[in-house]
Amino acid sequence: MSERPLCEGRVVVVTGAGRGLGRAHALAFAAEGARIVVNDLGVGLDGTPGEGGPAARVAEEIRAAGGEAVAHGGDIATAEGAASLVRTALEAYGRLDTLVNNAGFLRDRMLVNLEEDDWDAVMRVHLKGHFLPLKHAAAYWRTEAKAGRTPSARVVNTSSGAGLLGSVGQGNYSAAKAGIVGLTLVAAAELGRYGVQVNAIAPAARTRMTERTFAETMAAPGTGFDAMAPENVSPLVVWLGSAAGAGVTGRVFETEGGRITVMEGWRPGPSADKGARRTPSEAGETALKLLAAAETPGAVYGAS
Repeated sequence: MSERPLCEGRVVVVTGAGRGLGRAHALAFAAEGARIVVNDLGVGLDGTPGEGGPAARVAEEIRAAGGEAVAHGGDIATAEGAASLVRTALEAYGRLDTLVNNAGFLRDRMLVNLEEDDWDAVMRVHLKGHFLPLKHAAAYWRTEAKAGRTPSARVVNTSSGAGLLGSVGQGNYSAAKAGIVGLTLVAAAELGRYGVQVNAIAPAARTRMTERTFAETMAAPGTGFDAMAPENVSPLVVWLGSAAGAGVTGRVFETEGGRITVMEGWRPGPSADKGARRTPSEAGETALKLLAAAETPGAVYGAS
């Protein structure tokens, strides 16, 4: 007897799904029986207008393989674009079960060269582009829960190692991706009562954003396994976006190739309490003693 597809009957929205990781996620969900809303604005790597139609092409690819998909070309970093994204799912399929926030682009600069527009643009697409779809999807799920139809809803956000450790030349991107982790934790805490689980991934894969970084990393000789293929990340995303991951929420997973790591965030380390106010010199002396007993943080990507 064949195994039932993991996401049979579920309706899944994937933002930034015209290429790279988002496309891989959309195809993987469709292969597991989900009906897909493929969102992509069709902009270039830096967020400027580019060739149109990537969402429609991926939706057609899914349909050609026997799946169900519709395209959405709206800007999910606007209130109307995010609202229309949720409406598209409801109008096409009558429900929404999973939201995968993936859309993003880069405008890398060292901090002294980083323009305000570069900061705002990256914050807008990554952080606001996570918040607004999440807000509108959550409003729908809350309404369903209050009507007695508590969903088995899932959100998978996309952070980055840059957001967890920092990355030289990516102050805007690192800050946005760190913000996504904070948003994930709050959303998981707030939305659990409505049947919504919220997690985040920090993926490493070869996409338009990382093709230079991973250009030399190809399939290992004799194995045929390309560790940097975006398709390696999607199985975890599909599982997190399915009903199978019941009880998993508020967590961050780093994923690359065949490796999955549960990331453990800020938690109290060495501590000292004098019970009274310290002088600056005493505070410094105490801080140095505590630092000597603390774990060394991971290195910032690109730091010499």
